[in-house]
Amino acid sequence: MSTPHPPQVEAARAMAPEQPPAAGTPRRTSHARDFGRGFVVKLILMALVNALGVYVVLAAWGEESYGIMWSMVAMLVVADYVYFSRRALPLKYIVPGLVFLLAYQIFTVVYTGVVAFTNYGDGHNSTKQDAIEFLLISNERRVEGSPTYPVTVVRAGDQLGFAIVNADGEVRVGTAEQPLQTVDGTATDGVASEVPGYEVLGRQEILENADDVTALRVPVSDDAEDGSLRTQDARNAFVAKSFLEYDEEADVMRDLSTGAVYTPSDEGYFVAEDGTRLQTGWRVNVGLDNFATAFGDARYATPFFKILAWTFAFAILSVLTTFLLGLFLAIVFNDPRLRGRKIYRTLLILPYAVPGFLAALLWSGMLNRRYGFVNEMLLGGAEVGWLTDPTLAKLSVLGVNLWLGFPYMFLIATGALQAIPSDVLEAAKIDGAGRIRTWWSVTMPLLLVSTAPLLISSFAFNFNNFTLIYMLTRGGPRFTDASVPLGHTDILISMVYSVSGLDGTAAKNYGLASALSIVIFVIVATISALAFRRTRSLEEIN
Repeated sequence: MSTPHPPQVEAARAMAPEQPPAAGTPRRTSHARDFGRGFVVKLILMALVNALGVYVVLAAWGEESYGIMWSMVAMLVVADYVYFSRRALPLKYIVPGLVFLLAYQIFTVVYTGVVAFTNYGDGHNSTKQDAIEFLLISNERRVEGSPTYPVTVVRAGDQLGFAIVNADGEVRVGTAEQPLQTVDGTATDGVASEVPGYEVLGRQEILENADDVTALRVPVSDDAEDGSLRTQDARNAFVAKSFLEYDEEADVMRDLSTGAVYTPSDEGYFVAEDGTRLQTGWRVNVGLDNFATAFGDARYATPFFKILAWTFAFAILSVLTTFLLGLFLAIVFNDPRLRGRKIYRTLLILPYAVPGFLAALLWSGMLNRRYGFVNEMLLGGAEVGWLTDPTLAKLSVLGVNLWLGFPYMFLIATGALQAIPSDVLEAAKIDGAGRIRTWWSVTMPLLLVSTAPLLISSFAFNFNNFTLIYMLTRGGPRFTDASVPLGHTDILISMVYSVSGLDGTAAKNYGLASALSIVIFVIVATISALAFRRTRSLEEIN
């Protein structure tokens, strides 16, 4: 049995400088500072990371997404510096998290904010130059009196082209960059069969590149006025010419058939003097127009404020009902006198184990007005409009969300109750506090210290609970006094989805949808910040 040392000896040992290892004792070094097995493993992993990063850089360069390209280059440089530098060794633990934070959170928020100030949507999907090229191509007409040529689809490298045989039997070939020119080729039955310098594509290869073939335009000559060769079936080609002409110096689009002149507008369209405009436009900055539309245009403002009120009510009531039910069940099944508590707890968390979208779909079928289980089996065939009546639909949404959400609250409440020190409760009893007083003054504050952050996150989740709304009611029943496809159970995030046009019920308007997304972000961030600030006062009890 060892003799305990006095406190003075222990303190002296703690303050004494660390002695170097004895001679012959191997010094252990980090694998980041030597060239052992750990360094080799790190080198391989970083090589894979760099290979993936270079692939992203090249892909972004090819798509002319220079922002993504330079961001990836910067992240690769930082990662290589951190993991191969001794000075930045502590940063290796936080760099992965920072990269994912930048890529999936900050970039998303910033990009959404940028789009919110543009007219991005149907008819405004790209740049002005792309819109000009599309207008010139999409407004082509076949040149009157031009012949039809049997066409052969060819390829030179990665460029597709057309080969035809003219009336004199000469083989002519060209690509989008190279006008038709006569070559020493071979024709069989009036169709080019061999073209020097080009590969003749078979039927299967043509089918694999069908979109590129039908979109291909081969200039007939160096003069654009002569038109271009195009095909619709990869068998026959004809000469087509656009009846629109773009004057680059004057920056106007002219209609060669009517003489109308279209000038670019601030809204991203080519507009004539009589107000008519060409349908395809381009993305431009519209300032606060999207926000003004959301709050000032009656088509959106009227349902917006209704949906905003319901969103707050839905989020608050969802958190309140699920937490109260989960807390009640946690108190009941936390009583040691109750037998079979483990079995009951397992059964209670079963709804939490079912995927949310699947459970919402099941409830949507069960609450069907005519064939649902609830009406047919439980109500004897009554046709109650659980999902078609505005009030009942909202109650159904809250009820289904209660069924889905209370197991989570039950789990966190159970953990919080079991984490409360028993001596604190004993001290309250000794001080003469009854059960109600102990619960209100001791148990509840300690419970809220643990659960308040989770309640705030639950509020944020329900504020954006798109899955439940979309799978259960799709936002219905629809507003009868609104000209946009929105309904009584829509929340802000499902309104954004409908406004964006992704559901196919309206024209796509990503700019307005992004503006609404920014509004949602500001609301949730503000409420969360205020709530977290208020919960700090609860920690003073400790």
